[in-house]
Amino acid sequence: MIFGPTPLEEAQGAILAHTMRLTGRVLKKGTVLDQAAIAALQAGGHREVVAARLEPGDVPENEAADRLANALMGPLLARSRASTGRVNLLADAAGLLVVNPGAIDGLNLLDESLTVATLPGYVPVSAKEMVATIKVIPFSVPGSVLQVAEALARQGPPPLSIHSFRPLKVGLVLTELPGVKEGVMEGAVEATRDRVEALCGTLLPHERVRHETPAVADALGRLRRAGAQVLLVAGASAVVDRRDVGPAAIVRAGGAIDHFGMPVDPGNLICLGHIDGIPALVLPGCAKSPRLNGIDWVLQRLFAGLKVGPQDVMRMGVGGLLKEIEARPLPREQAASAPAPAQVPRRGRKVAALVLAAGRSRRMAPLNKLLVPDDKGLPMVARVVENVLASHARPVVVVTGYERERVEAALGSRPVLFAHAEDYAEGLSASLKAGLAALPPDIEGVVICLGDMPLVAGPMVDRLIAAFDPEEGRSIVMPTFRGKQGNPMLWAKEFLPEMMQITGDVGARHLAGQHADRVAEVEMADDAVLRDFDTAEALKKAPGFAGVR
Repeated sequence: MIFGPTPLEEAQGAILAHTMRLTGRVLKKGTVLDQAAIAALQAGGHREVVAARLEPGDVPENEAADRLANALMGPLLARSRASTGRVNLLADAAGLLVVNPGAIDGLNLLDESLTVATLPGYVPVSAKEMVATIKVIPFSVPGSVLQVAEALARQGPPPLSIHSFRPLKVGLVLTELPGVKEGVMEGAVEATRDRVEALCGTLLPHERVRHETPAVADALGRLRRAGAQVLLVAGASAVVDRRDVGPAAIVRAGGAIDHFGMPVDPGNLICLGHIDGIPALVLPGCAKSPRLNGIDWVLQRLFAGLKVGPQDVMRMGVGGLLKEIEARPLPREQAASAPAPAQVPRRGRKVAALVLAAGRSRRMAPLNKLLVPDDKGLPMVARVVENVLASHARPVVVVTGYERERVEAALGSRPVLFAHAEDYAEGLSASLKAGLAALPPDIEGVVICLGDMPLVAGPMVDRLIAAFDPEEGRSIVMPTFRGKQGNPMLWAKEFLPEMMQITGDVGARHLAGQHADRVAEVEMADDAVLRDFDTAEALKKAPGFAGVR
């Protein structure tokens, strides 16, 4: 590839390196210059441009990203279309992501033009969650390099694979000792049930027995006959040796102990065994807590159909110190009684949210659609705001206009800021500018939410925030469903001055077309991001609003 200043007479077919704004036209970065584009540049007084010219054998960035993505595809993996040299790989079902580090390293070490970034290995992922991204760094890749990359991606164990969770039945034995409060062991039942159900499994009715080997062994036998596919023992006293009550009961029931202990904290005192091929585990004391600990890592693999042997456990030490991460920030003695902290997005971006709730609701007159209650009596605007508050966007600013007092009353004491658009009758832009003016100066971006989209949930907003990365060129993030663009959209702070210049009954979406090279699309699992409700008939079809009249 030849890169640098290029005379216009030699630029036909070259790739524009930087966006250029001409009178009445914008030539975006990545544009392949044709004769019309060159004529427009000449008319604008330009004699040369900074551009890339492909040489024989070079593969354009989108084609290169597309080909490498195809080579990486496998069961339960989906992919986005190629754009600006990027393809995202997505999970097609909930399950456990397994990454082959050697294969990914091999691709990244091959040549600086190709990069593959993944989530960590052995993490649970949900359907449609992004698990990897392919990015071509320059505008093209040498064909010989791409051929080697495709071959590497297809040989040996797959670089990426999704192992879907199986609906296993789990049996739990609780042991009792005099003086141990009943509530402590009941906490183990609830924590275990939550873990099992989160992995698509079912917890059978638990067995409560004395903390004695024969009693535990008999209980394990009863659970096996009830159809248990995984057996768990939660002892009133933590297991301290392979020959302790819980492990000894597994052996007495006809099983064997495979490994005791693990390099994960909390979770050190776990004991792994089996009975006739059925995994049988003695849980560490921390399993009574809902917080992330070593048992989660073991159960995730078992539910994904992966074997967990001694060496698998011994290799969990890197990353195994879980005590101080966000998922478990409290000392052990406080963790059981403290509420679980919200999971933060992978990037700590400071992103605010605007909820535009100033419109006059002409199409639903005489009703104000924002105040129409759902089947539980919750006004639409309150439902929208609660969804946004369930995300990590802060602060949440609600823009009022028409029927200001009623809208504010509908939101009650919810932790939001209000911005009133005095000139709301002038259209959407007036509401938008009133909200933008109320934002704190230290934000990095803002999600603009519409008050008549009650189906957009907090996790959807968090997916936009997770994709937001101005340094990587993802400065405008919009949701899509089956290729159709929706709302809300997330905008970097740099675009606020342009947005403040908008007039009339329009929003900011047209600006995305002017900055297409800065747009990232995030595919959503359902069509909530496409559905607003302007009429009573439309609202009746919305989940939770069947009673609208």
